[in-house]
Amino acid sequence: MVCKYSTKLLNICVASFCKSQQMQKAEIVIIDAIRIGVLPDLVTYNTLVDGYCRFSGIDAAYSVLHRMREAGIRPDVITYNSLIAGATRNCSLEHSLKLFKEMIQSGISPDIWSYNTLMHCFFISGKPDEANRVFQEIILKDLHPHPVTFNTMINGLCKHGYTSNAIMLFRNLQHHGFVPQLVTYNILINGLCKVGRLKAAWRMLNEAMDSGLEPDAITYLTLMKSCFRRRKYEHGLEIFFEMINKGFGFDAFAYCTVIGAFLKLGWFEEANFWMQRMIKNGMGIDLVSYNTFVNLYCKEGKLDAAYKLLDEIESKGLECDDYTHAIMVDGLCRDGNIEGARQHLNYMYTTGFTSNLVALNCLIDRYCKAGQIDQAMKLFASMETRDSFTYTSLVHNLCKARRFRSASKLLLSGLRGGMEVLETTQRAVIDGLCSSGFTSEARKLRTKIRLAQLFH
Repeated sequence: MVCKYSTKLLNICVASFCKSQQMQKAEIVIIDAIRIGVLPDLVTYNTLVDGYCRFSGIDAAYSVLHRMREAGIRPDVITYNSLIAGATRNCSLEHSLKLFKEMIQSGISPDIWSYNTLMHCFFISGKPDEANRVFQEIILKDLHPHPVTFNTMINGLCKHGYTSNAIMLFRNLQHHGFVPQLVTYNILINGLCKVGRLKAAWRMLNEAMDSGLEPDAITYLTLMKSCFRRRKYEHGLEIFFEMINKGFGFDAFAYCTVIGAFLKLGWFEEANFWMQRMIKNGMGIDLVSYNTFVNLYCKEGKLDAAYKLLDEIESKGLECDDYTHAIMVDGLCRDGNIEGARQHLNYMYTTGFTSNLVALNCLIDRYCKAGQIDQAMKLFASMETRDSFTYTSLVHNLCKARRFRSASKLLLSGLRGGMEVLETTQRAVIDGLCSSGFTSEARKLRTKIRLAQLFH
């Protein structure tokens, strides 16, 4: 009786050390227990395998199997489920399949959790068809699917762009008696939002509420972010204030998302208010948060405050990224300080940044707006990489300066390089050539544009 109780106590200790990621101490406890005559059992070793899978690696976990067999303890389905889950977390489909096969060859029958994990592994490995095959096998073998089984399948289909298939499966499961919980509705709402079906997502939310389910923070945040992505800022902010009224908490990412929306609307006072609220609530401020704050100060024209934040970023041991510097260059350009923007770009190069396309695009646009089109062309020529925005911006500004022939050459160069230039900008070049008396060149340009688009 004492021995049995002691083994139970051993397992509690091992589980506690494994949960706190102290695997070495878990091993020491097992060694000490054996020394005083308390032998570990299957639960002890399964706990150890799971701990190694989560915090040390699949190889360390697999080595425990040899020790189990030496102790006369045969691994069971729980042992292999932990190993397969560990391989899945490492996105190692090959290892997961090998362990699944080894389990069957050892005479251990896979359970529903074995299949759930394997199905998930196929999804994250980009093989939705194979995941569907596993799901069909679960149904055919009558393995009594768990709600997690259905949620894994629905989530996997949504993440791979098969949202309509996910909804068809969901309806079919409902027809056969499946009662979805909020997590299922959240998965579908997220999937619908990602493919731009916002109205269908709202209908799904209403269905969940009609079923007596209360939306949580995940539900609202998903819809809010989707509204912001579709530039429906005011609708997204309505959701945000509804969350505030319902007492939902926010993480730093959610705050930054909302502050960013206020900035895009030009509501600087509101953005500043929620920035202060975020700091007051003790949110851990990371580089993304700092970039949001730098952006706020630059938009408000408070460049001195923005530079102080750069110093604070460095004092916290963080490193400014491309986006941070692009915000500063854009802020200096907006303030009309082109020379300051150019100097900041030079500073970037001296501190190890080889290129910053966004910052360079900002500077080109500002040169053009200041009427310094030749400076913009020189900067363009010096750029190692360019994108569609670079070409569109410069072609557009060349047209404004009535330099249609230069715009025509640059437009063709971009299109032949696979860049996408706005159709309105293309029409501006053609119309400009016609109005300047270069009708023949305009006609030839139209033909060359079609050919360039045909090849790309």
